[in-house]
Amino acid sequence: MIEGSYSPESFESKWYATWVSEEAFVPKESKKGVFSIVIPPPNVTGSLHMGHALQHCIIDVIIRRKRML
Repeated sequence: MIEGSYSPESFESKWYATWVSEEAFVPKESKKGVFSIVIPPPNVTGSLHMGHALQHCIIDVIIRRKRML
């Protein structure tokens, strides 16, 4: 029988422990310098939420690609 709600604890605990042991959350030194990305919070009314979500997703993808290059 399928459970009625999503319960990630059953498998995420294994992966989280792996990530911590491999220091996946520790920042790595870079010769390129440090930068930050400012993304504004979502609209309070929610009427523009989908547009904001799409825009921020595109910004995030572009930045991640540039960093990988």
